[in-house]
Amino acid sequence: MLALRFRTRLRQALRQQHPQLYLQIPRAAWALAWVADVQPVGTGEPALKYLAAYVYRTAFSAERILTDDGQTITFTYKDSQDHCPRTVRLPAERFLHRFLQHVLPRGLQRVRHFGFLSAAATAQWQRVLALLDWRPPPRTLAPPSPLPRCPRCHKPMALVGRLPRAPPT
Repeated sequence: MLALRFRTRLRQALRQQHPQLYLQIPRAAWALAWVADVQPVGTGEPALKYLAAYVYRTAFSAERILTDDGQTITFTYKDSQDHCPRTVRLPAERFLHRFLQHVLPRGLQRVRHFGFLSAAATAQWQRVLALLDWRPPPRTLAPPSPLPRCPRCHKPMALVGRLPRAPPT
């Protein structure tokens, strides 16, 4: 079903937005049985980490741009191997190419608004949980952590209160 839907949407989009390209594709290609290979790979944790960045925020923020001289753009990124911040300088066209790879096409919505995860679909979500017979795991209390020590006098510090959110940096 996924392959059929993808083929139909691709055909419609090409016909409407790129008619010259659509005419170059042989008619037999649209009659073939397409395969959408969606087999699970591993635990899905890397994919979830990657997609999590797109749920509530954009893939790139303006704070990461260090310099822009009109020809090249210098920005920071985090290396996926060692998680250390790095700096890269790219021509403006290459930068735009990389940035636009993270922009959703027209008609697609962010993960938080889609399907049973949307705010308007709480009844559907409850039904999914009921069909899976899902129950929240029992809450276990973590052992109390030792009090942090003052870096100057090394005496235990007392907890006065908690901030409602992390302070801005």
